[in-house]
Amino acid sequence: MEPSTTRCPDIISIPYPFGIAGKSSLLSQGFRISCGSGSNIIGPGGPMLFIGDSMFGIRDISLMDGFMTILVGINSQQCKGIFNVNLEGTIFTFSDTRNMFTAVGCNMVAKLFINSSSIYSGGCASFCSANDNIINGSCSGVACCQVPVPKGLKKLELEFITISNKDNNTLPCREGFIAEQNSYIFSSIDLSITNSKKPQYRPVVLEWSIDGGSCEEAKHTTSYACRDNTYCYNSTNGIGYRCNCSQGFEGNPYLQGPDGCQVIGLALVVFLFILGFWTRWLVKKRKLSKTQQRYFMHNGGLLLKQHMFSESAPLHIFTSSELDKATNNFSNDNIVGRGGFGTVYKGILSNQVVVAIKKSQRVDQDQMEQFINELIILSQANHKNVVQLLGCCLETEVPLLVYEFITNGSLFYRLHNTLVPMSWEIRLSIAVETASALAYLHLATNIPIIHRDVKSSNILLDENFTAKVSDFGASRPIPCSQTHVTTLVQGTLGYIDPEYFQTSQLTEKSDVYSFGVVLIELLTRKKPIMDGTMEDVRSLALQFDMLFHQNKLLEIVDPEVAEEAGMRHVQTIAKLALRCLRLKGEKRPRMIEVAIELEALRRLMRQHYIQKSDFASGAMVPRRDEH
Repeated sequence: MEPSTTRCPDIISIPYPFGIAGKSSLLSQGFRISCGSGSNIIGPGGPMLFIGDSMFGIRDISLMDGFMTILVGINSQQCKGIFNVNLEGTIFTFSDTRNMFTAVGCNMVAKLFINSSSIYSGGCASFCSANDNIINGSCSGVACCQVPVPKGLKKLELEFITISNKDNNTLPCREGFIAEQNSYIFSSIDLSITNSKKPQYRPVVLEWSIDGGSCEEAKHTTSYACRDNTYCYNSTNGIGYRCNCSQGFEGNPYLQGPDGCQVIGLALVVFLFILGFWTRWLVKKRKLSKTQQRYFMHNGGLLLKQHMFSESAPLHIFTSSELDKATNNFSNDNIVGRGGFGTVYKGILSNQVVVAIKKSQRVDQDQMEQFINELIILSQANHKNVVQLLGCCLETEVPLLVYEFITNGSLFYRLHNTLVPMSWEIRLSIAVETASALAYLHLATNIPIIHRDVKSSNILLDENFTAKVSDFGASRPIPCSQTHVTTLVQGTLGYIDPEYFQTSQLTEKSDVYSFGVVLIELLTRKKPIMDGTMEDVRSLALQFDMLFHQNKLLEIVDPEVAEEAGMRHVQTIAKLALRCLRLKGEKRPRMIEVAIELEALRRLMRQHYIQKSDFASGAMVPRRDEH
């Protein structure tokens, strides 16, 4: 009979299937824990987990949830972040629900790769335009950035890319690490090269599972670990399985006998269950109501209602229970996108309307009035090529925004992650519709709106491939009496207006620059940041500009576009894109001018298709280079 728990002297309990090496017959080598010699970060003789040649102090082990929290030393001496936890070949993975990936540094992009492969799985960018912009406690893209950990990650593979060579007192240090959510609080001291040589210990949550395939596979083997009165469930990371006691039983599901899952007196169970259920329900309901009210006030609910009443804004205020039901309690299965400004879930309302629900990042209280004003403005934006904001929910910790759901995914995915042909006629229509939407935001609304994050992943496509501009998390209204606003630089690498990046002055021409990059994406079907193929030029915009002036457009333009549209048309589009990409914003065209030119080109293309059809039905067919 195996002991239900063991423990190192006066430290945390170690539930079976984990146990101290040499004292119990364990399921596999991966479950053996050692008591440290002498004093360590946990305490004298604290429990230690050996992974490869390294050992880590164990802070706690969860039998029911399948988690283990270890303490990892991060040595930042001389700004060299070291994160040497390699879980490959073990029963552990990094928890994607309890950890965050954090990068600390200035003017760089931290790229995260899946395990030991070269598959890019995400990352984040961090800027330091001025030391005064660095805020202790904030990790939102200024000197520090964070993104969720990819599911199933076993090894942290990083690549840092410098995105600015400016020397304006920015600090060069950079490090990347995984740590438990909310455990790391950014401090500008972390950027200093005079950091202490003593390692900092940060908690990292691992997810463990029984190695043996899925539940269905393991049930037919002699090594199946779930005992009597238990049920098996597959681990959320897709590797192995775990066990829990069946309803009405409690104990250790991996043990047989009195320490395993046992039932207590049925009558007592029923009574305690009913009593506990109602008591907990009443307390929980009362507590939830107070919490929701507090969040509603905290997130500017009263201010929003005042604006809605005075401006007759068509905005619906949803309850949190409505959106919980619509998303199956915000299940990970309903996630349809992640971005720098929040996570997007697909939801179905009670009236069967399909919506996209965006869980935003925490709203700064100093900017609450601005946030509410933007909600009102966006709710009044009425354009067929702008994703419609339907409503919001403010009685949750972070605001939830509810948009119409667009079925066909993003332009970025269609261009770069599929091999499906995409005609130039469709691409040109997408360009026209996107330009029209941006021109509307700049001119037609009561207060001009600058999107500030125009990119192909924020252009959604419906079932008819109609473009819908989305994600206004970074958008800023500009009072009619002003030509620009000064803000912290935000945007996406490869699309950011270089003039805005250097001056922090945001104008409508910043959107024009970003749209120019999108237009080149449509012409080339290449990503805005490319592998260096021309003297290590990684910027699509720079490489396109060089090849255009060398009369080598055919080397970068999508052959499908060149064949369908003809090079004369391609050169016209290219010239328009390069005008949008001029370094000086004042020399770029306005968005309305771009929209008008693109619409004229689309009409010419349609006339060309009609003429081609007429010629094809007769004796002559026009050459491609004649239009």
